[in-house]
Amino acid sequence: MALVFVFLYAPIVLLIVFSFNSGNSNMVWKGFSLHWYTKLFRNRIIMQSVYTTLLVSLLATIIATVAGTFAAIGFYAMRRRVRNPLMTVNNIPMMNADIVTGVSMCLLFVAFFSGWGSFASWFNTLGLFRLPTHLTMGFGTLLIAHITFNIPYVILSVGPKLRQMDRNLVDAAMDLGCTWMQAFWKVIIPEIKPGIVSGALTAFTMSIDDFVISYFTAGSSSSTLAMTIYGMTKKKVTPEINAISTLLFVTVLVLLAVINVREARQERKLAAEQRR
Repeated sequence: MALVFVFLYAPIVLLIVFSFNSGNSNMVWKGFSLHWYTKLFRNRIIMQSVYTTLLVSLLATIIATVAGTFAAIGFYAMRRRVRNPLMTVNNIPMMNADIVTGVSMCLLFVAFFSGWGSFASWFNTLGLFRLPTHLTMGFGTLLIAHITFNIPYVILSVGPKLRQMDRNLVDAAMDLGCTWMQAFWKVIIPEIKPGIVSGALTAFTMSIDDFVISYFTAGSSSSTLAMTIYGMTKKKVTPEINAISTLLFVTVLVLLAVINVREARQERKLAAEQRR
């Protein structure tokens, strides 16, 4: 087991160590320095890719969390005979290879843009208002792709919390004078809030860490941090890449740690309630 962990994490440890190297070598240690981190934050291209990554991840997380929560509630209200096949379909994007998802979404966007050009040309002849006749992949398609692969993770996080909830709570709240919407906000949401938060954290982690799907759907006008790192590796590999990779690794590691700690606390809390 120790050898397995050494094999898996030794390269990452070396990457982190040499990100603090004062020299530009990835082999020879010349002293501790934050030079490459300073240079990193002064790089306009990298900072722009960080901004794009954070913006896409935040927007995709918010939209996917809302859509996934309502989808999970819809699945919860269905009969098991209908719900099980739909849940199987929901699980396909998570089991599917990222490259298949990326290529299929790229082809979908290309086909849509081709059809959109013909439709926009016909619509503009009506003289009501003009539509753009030429659309390309960019920030919009990148955001749609991230929302698409994030929604299943939110559904799987919220679903178990709905099944743990007593079905009679909503009926009791409505018998006591609540409307359905009031029961939704005051009963359902507080009960499933841990699942919503876990789903949002998982979606943000998957979004900020994605490369393959982003590569096929971002086009030439947008670039995430992972795509920028990939482009830098085609040239001379400098410790600046080590600094970027270290920050990305630490960010994802912290998010995963938060998710696992939350789940562990929820399990202990549930076990304590069951013992009572």
